[in-house]
Amino acid sequence: MNDSNQGFDTLRIHAGYNPDDHQHSATVPIYQNAAFTLGTAERGRLAALGKVPAYTYSRLMNPTVRAFEERVARLDGGVDAVAVASGMAAVTYAVLSLAEGAGRIVLPHDIYGASLDEFLTLFPKYGVDFDLVDDINDADELRAAIRPDTKAVFVESITNPGTHVTDVDRVSAVAHDAGVPLIVDNTFPTPYLFRPIEHGADIVLYSSTKGLNGHGNAIGGVIVDAGRFPWDSPRFPQFTEAEFTLYDEDERRSRSFHEVYGDAAYAKRLRAKYLRLFGAVLGPQEAYLSLLGLETISERLDKEVRNATEIARYLKTNPHVTQLFYSGLEGDAQEALVERDFPKGIGAILAFNVEGGEPRVERIIDNTRVFSYLPNVGDVRSLIVNPIRITHREIPFDLREKDNIGGSTIRLSIGLEDVRDLIEDLDQAIAKAYLD
Repeated sequence: MNDSNQGFDTLRIHAGYNPDDHQHSATVPIYQNAAFTLGTAERGRLAALGKVPAYTYSRLMNPTVRAFEERVARLDGGVDAVAVASGMAAVTYAVLSLAEGAGRIVLPHDIYGASLDEFLTLFPKYGVDFDLVDDINDADELRAAIRPDTKAVFVESITNPGTHVTDVDRVSAVAHDAGVPLIVDNTFPTPYLFRPIEHGADIVLYSSTKGLNGHGNAIGGVIVDAGRFPWDSPRFPQFTEAEFTLYDEDERRSRSFHEVYGDAAYAKRLRAKYLRLFGAVLGPQEAYLSLLGLETISERLDKEVRNATEIARYLKTNPHVTQLFYSGLEGDAQEALVERDFPKGIGAILAFNVEGGEPRVERIIDNTRVFSYLPNVGDVRSLIVNPIRITHREIPFDLREKDNIGGSTIRLSIGLEDVRDLIEDLDQAIAKAYLD
């Protein structure tokens, strides 16, 4: 079903899949195979040249995975998407495919711990450097950070765990004025709560492990191409250089990705050069589980946001809570931005600081009975974690202090349980932590 006028809730169930092409199976089949027969020698030749659509090898493309890619691309309003083995693989491929051995990325200092660790300690070893800004929504600060060799601005739509909301409209305007694309990690809100491409994003990333899937049963990532950035820019010669793998036997010359694929050059090159050669492939089983998760994304997130909002209100009144991180709550400094861009809410993740430091945090965690203590978010189960010990331990001390994220911080990912049970669980755990 490919009607461009279909709504989100129709696309999340039908986009990217036609039962007529799959033995009339109502649900997407799991194509658990490595390779596909090519038929005739001529069909194989044309398939290798990209002149006829064909599945050849699952490292490049698989029908189950492809349905997932097309569904996410449609939900986000992109021209194409490439699924990969994890959210971190999505970050890695998105950045390396733009910088490629030389260049800089501008990003805020308060992003997810593993992503920040990669920017601080790993990308520079591959010739990709970075520039941190304190307030990504400050247009003047962002503009000053972009240099002639900057290859992209990288942001999270909602930060982890501080839930700071990025003004994607403002950031994209500054980036585009400077001739660079905007990469948005939209993992927390998913396209149900926020569609970054509509606000100027050029590339959208997901850890599909989280809210897209929603059930904590499969690792995965997705990179969505908006199809709007001018990839023939001199800043990105990799898209206009002649590529041997795009050699045209009839014309006897090599072509570029931009020449062959135009607006979809980014996604096509990402698949051909990064997914195919670096090989962080999403398996068909994981794609199938993620497709199942997408079918209930609206109902899941609606309830999770309601639950998270009620829990945030409760925490705000708890005498042992010294600071609440949830930009979706009324009265927050970003309330106007949230109302404009997130009318359905910012998501199910929040954090808070408690008095007494890390010993009290450990007692609270140990005394919860409904919350699960584990390093994930976006699950149907409610989750609790102490970030600096588990998910954000890579963040340098000065950056932790800047955002007041430390030993007193607890992060919650709110699920689908009865919200009364969740509040009671937190209330009794916090009370027991302060008995002495």
